[in-house]
Amino acid sequence: MQEINPTQVRFIKLGEGGEWEASCIAEGVIRLGYHSPHHQDSLDGNWYAVRQFWFNARKGNGATTSSSVNQIRAFYELDEHCLWITFYKKRLYWCFADTKVEELFDLSRVRNVIGQWSSCDIHGKPLRVENIDGRVTKVQGYRGTICSVEMQDYLIKKINGHTIDQVQTAKDSLQRLRDEVEELIKGLWWHDFELLIDLIFSKSGWQRFSVLGKTEKDIDLDVYSPATQKRAFVQIKSFTSKSDFEYYLKSYDEYEQFDEMYFIYHTCKYDLAPTVEGRKDIHLWDLSRIARLVVSSGLVEWLINKRS
Repeated sequence: MQEINPTQVRFIKLGEGGEWEASCIAEGVIRLGYHSPHHQDSLDGNWYAVRQFWFNARKGNGATTSSSVNQIRAFYELDEHCLWITFYKKRLYWCFADTKVEELFDLSRVRNVIGQWSSCDIHGKPLRVENIDGRVTKVQGYRGTICSVEMQDYLIKKINGHTIDQVQTAKDSLQRLRDEVEELIKGLWWHDFELLIDLIFSKSGWQRFSVLGKTEKDIDLDVYSPATQKRAFVQIKSFTSKSDFEYYLKSYDEYEQFDEMYFIYHTCKYDLAPTVEGRKDIHLWDLSRIARLVVSSGLVEWLINKRS
């Protein structure tokens, strides 16, 4: 998909309380309420007549009348180069719309979307609300129907799949940190490596049933999650092999009290993932996964001190 380059950007609320969101997205239209008998006047640009209707409907309130008429004019007059956005099921949807405005039986109006609504950037990455600046998503609370959007350049970059410079710099720094953490982990004494994994589980809310240190010959950690009410069999290896993993997997399958297995290691020449493909109860943590968890769990300083 080619990059977009809109001349204007508008948010549109699809129906009161979002009642038209699903149908508009499915049918490929944008839809405006503001029901009135002045569709033809709007097409003809007779905004005096439209304003008089809404002035009466708003009981002489000039401010709300102007707001209503401006939103209706935007729907009728913005061309096909205007980017329209809305929000549905915690994702941002965007489109461009044909300039032809049609009146429906209930006096609402629609414009056909050019192509279709999209909730992904041009590279196919989902545009989830939690990953979009709040100054853009705050328009969801707008009480009217159509309004402008803050940070339009940011939004266009987001849809075009670009990363702003500051974010890219931070991402690069984070990746360098993870790479350095991996090197530190590989140099840990096996006992300290087990202690690090124990701390990761503890930071994540897991509780140990037994102390760390081989109380069972096949289990390094016996942990329980109060949040999920699952009990996990944890085996930790600095260096491991496929045969090692298969041995512990067999041991895990012989226990009835465990819901999940975590097999954790930092060095293995064999890709273990295909061995347990399709099994959602088996979790493999390799060096990259462990490094990410060390960073996200706030254990980098602990690791530095251990290696100092």
